Amino acid sequence: MRVTIKGQVTIPKEIRDHLKIGPGSEVEFVPSDHGVLLVKTGDFKPDFESFDDWAKSVEGTLDTQGMTTDQYMDWLRGARDDLDRR
Repeated sequence: MRVTIKGQVTIPKEIRDHLKIGPGSEVEFVPSDHGVLLVKTGDFKPDFESFDDWAKSVEGTLDTQGMTTDQYMDWLRGARDDLDRR
């Protein structure tokens, strides 16, 4: 991305869409140890009222292919030989 002579940059469309940034939106550039973060400010409204609302919206979307929770966690993290599973 190139900075114009006026110090302006164009925010890529994918990022504008993801952050719901449109004309008149407020953003900030926040320095970090890894560079600069673009943060939308102002009228931010989360997509869900609560964590429970989000959890209900994704319920049943993970296919563990019949694995139990312990089997799935072993598959995800790798077996934990240091734990005593009785």
